Amino acid sequence: MRNLEAEIRIEQPALPPIRIAADESRRLNSLANSTMELFPRVAQFLASELERATLAAENDLRGVVRMGSKLTYRDDETGASREIVLVYPHEANIELNRVSILTPVGAALIGLSVGQRIAFETPDQRVRSLTVLAVSE
Repeated sequence: MRNLEAEIRIEQPALPPIRIAADESRRLNSLANSTMELFPRVAQFLASELERATLAAENDLRGVVRMGSKLTYRDDETGASREIVLVYPHEANIELNRVSILTPVGAALIGLSVGQRIAFETPDQRVRSLTVLAVSE
């Protein structure tokens, strides 16, 4: 008899390694914890990303997506690229391409370096994949 459960299981892509500064990690962990009831899915996603991140020195984060970073990413499904600034929720403004860390895209991008790709689940339970093309301060 064949093991149907093993055959049905969908292979999840490995998550890329991410790096973050210790002070930024503390602030973002606090934000995730304080918004867990309001935005449970994205707050939990952000918390899990922070948990797996490697803490790095400030001077070792050149080219890494951080809070306030201006970056360009590509949506791997559509091929479209977008330039954004990753910001805290109170600074978000979609018309100015200022994307909150408390969005699935924002939480997925934190800590990635140029060339890295991440796949994550959207609120409508689709898998979306993004690749970081450029990062500047």
